[in-house]
Amino acid sequence: MPKYSYVALDAHGKETKGTIEVASQNEAIGRVKEMGFFPTKIVEAEKPQEKTSRKKAKAAPRAGGKRRGAMDIQIKIPGLSGRVKPKVLTTFTRQLATLVDAGLPLLRGLRVLEKQERNGTLRDILGQLALAIEGGSTFSEALAQHPKVFNRLFVNMVKAGELGGVLEVVLKRLAEFSEKAQKIKGKVKAAMFYPVAVLIVAMGIMVLLLTFVIPRFQGVFEGMNIKMPEFTLFVLGVSAAVKDHFFVTSACIAACVVVFMLCIRTRVGRLLWDKFKLKVPVLGPVVSKVAIARFTRTLGTLVSSGVPILQALTIVKETAGNVIIANAVNGVHESVKEGETITAPLEGSGVFPPMVVSMVDVGEQTGALPEMLLRIADNYDEEVDNAVSAMTSLLEPIMIIFLAVLVGSIVIAMFLPLIQMINSLSGSGPGGSGQ
Repeated sequence: MPKYSYVALDAHGKETKGTIEVASQNEAIGRVKEMGFFPTKIVEAEKPQEKTSRKKAKAAPRAGGKRRGAMDIQIKIPGLSGRVKPKVLTTFTRQLATLVDAGLPLLRGLRVLEKQERNGTLRDILGQLALAIEGGSTFSEALAQHPKVFNRLFVNMVKAGELGGVLEVVLKRLAEFSEKAQKIKGKVKAAMFYPVAVLIVAMGIMVLLLTFVIPRFQGVFEGMNIKMPEFTLFVLGVSAAVKDHFFVTSACIAACVVVFMLCIRTRVGRLLWDKFKLKVPVLGPVVSKVAIARFTRTLGTLVSSGVPILQALTIVKETAGNVIIANAVNGVHESVKEGETITAPLEGSGVFPPMVVSMVDVGEQTGALPEMLLRIADNYDEEVDNAVSAMTSLLEPIMIIFLAVLVGSIVIAMFLPLIQMINSLSGSGPGGSGQ
């Protein structure tokens, strides 16, 4: 009986290898799945004489097509090596929800989407999902094999839909959830485009002035026998440092950025940075409203889809995107675990406004918590729109004033010696003498 070598993944995505003795390759695939693994590669083990023949074949290659040999079902796992953009994943979810809702079997729907998908990574993943389902796995089990593409929220909602027999409803909710999340993210990105563009322009102007314009003025000032103002000397010193030590200055700036990125990856650094984002003027209200909308919509979508409340809170904590919000959700999780309500820890966190706490309390009292959470999310989506508009309206004049002050300060610094020289000449001229 032939032997087959296999490479497979366990439930946690860890790779394992081994050899089994079965009659055929299909039986080998089934045996590996029975062991609780997801096979990625299964090939027939070569005998010593076959290895010798292969070496000879490599030494004298034959013209023509592929050489016959061991059967190979190399399976790529794009979910573990590449990522799919949220917009592409949202489109796929909406299309699959439409196909399943129209009565098309899930497997056939995946095959249809696989044929028309232009994204290579997602197309390969859809093929693997279909193969896993054909092999007897559930849709949620197949999705769990690609944790970098389908997060826990996606997998657990699909699992709840499968258990409740409402997969098409859950897929619709997932599509709506993803679409609204992408809409909010797009609005925030659009709002930040203007200030970022102004900052880039300001940096370009600063580099131009400090490296080309100011040094020319410095040559003029060296021939003038006057005492330089302190502000002018400071600007000339900065210009000389940038011009003469450009690479050192750039390296210092890059080092500061790297240190900052490393700091916010630490536990304390991330906590302080997330707290700063919530409290900073102008941007803070937008960040806070986006976080609250994300929390309520995620929790409401999970609970309404049949995911148990404790499991839903764990998923919300992992996908919060802000340590302060995650800590508040953790408090809610512990409270519910002890048999208490959601309202008390929400109110005690100091993160959620009284209106949100009151609406959650009403939802708990009336037994309509999922509906109330989704209503809060809809309200905060509108709040995000208003906050983004207000932030944009406020940032535009601030950035214009910032750019004007930056350039104007350099111009004033360069003209101060000239004004001082003109005043000295006027004072020493014929009209300036008191005789």
